[in-house]
Amino acid sequence: MKTYRSYFKPLAIGAPTPFTEPPVALERMIHFVPPHIEKMRAKVPQMISQVDVILGNLEDAIPADEKLNAREGFIQMANDNDFGSTKLWTRINSLESPWVLDDITEIVTRCGNKLDVIMLPKVNGPWDIHYLDQLLAQLEAKAGVTKPIQIHAILETAEGVNNVEAIATASPRMHGMSLGPADLAASRGMKTTRVGGGHPDYQVLADANGDAPRTRYQQDLWHYTVAKMVDACLAAGIKPFYGPFGDFSDAAACEAQFRNSFLMGCLGTWTLHPSQIGIAKSVFSPEPEEVKFARRILEAMPDGTGAVMLDGKMQDDATWKQAKVICDLADLVISKDPELAETYR
Repeated sequence: MKTYRSYFKPLAIGAPTPFTEPPVALERMIHFVPPHIEKMRAKVPQMISQVDVILGNLEDAIPADEKLNAREGFIQMANDNDFGSTKLWTRINSLESPWVLDDITEIVTRCGNKLDVIMLPKVNGPWDIHYLDQLLAQLEAKAGVTKPIQIHAILETAEGVNNVEAIATASPRMHGMSLGPADLAASRGMKTTRVGGGHPDYQVLADANGDAPRTRYQQDLWHYTVAKMVDACLAAGIKPFYGPFGDFSDAAACEAQFRNSFLMGCLGTWTLHPSQIGIAKSVFSPEPEEVKFARRILEAMPDGTGAVMLDGKMQDDATWKQAKVICDLADLVISKDPELAETYR
């Protein structure tokens, strides 16, 4: 266990000082781009203003014979564009892969000052974060990178879920975590080929009532894991995210899954298809009426103490904290999204 003083020291001479407080950013959707495809890279300049995060994907869904092209495409994409307030991330290959070392060294040395976050797949424990943490510090120092590159872990192995609290506090570089349901399902031996979402066979039955048909209720396979991830992240002061929803043809189910994770505390999600961007923006931005009511709570209790009655409901210090969460998120949305800003005023 590192001491408090050493925890926030750079891990290499000349590396930037780690964040003591993570940067504040709106990250409702992490939009995945396959950078080995030139026509997809060509859409990035128009996409920047539409999303909160652009992520160049180097891992799953990139064929083995396109891995090097994806890396080069990402570096070109990073250097050719001004991302403004939109964040730039990449998902590198997993640590056991033959491509990962060159992913890290090439990207940090050639476009490190443009990069905000590295998403690390298949994190099993804090040792994976420690390895990347040290290597990033060495490369940042060598390349003259001026701000720390953060690490975002994907929770997609049974071992990783078992070590989630230790992963969350492994480094001051930790940005957050995302649920990776497909690989996690395989790691756990779950009997599903779905990428996120519910399953028609995961259900409970209503109590028997004579000979009347018993109603079936479909349950959420991922509720336990999302809840565990949210608790670990928020306890550590980092950010939890839902991951992919693979059925692009089912917008309603996608929205339901995103909304469940939003209500449980997730700050955003992955968008793998342009049709999911609008869904994520809608779900992970608070409802205007809820924002207006939350602002009334803060106005009625300026110092967050005591109790007041609003519309026949008691509000106290606990609901003040809930209102503060909603208002802080609304203020972030206002700073990024002019259309929604008007509805919050």
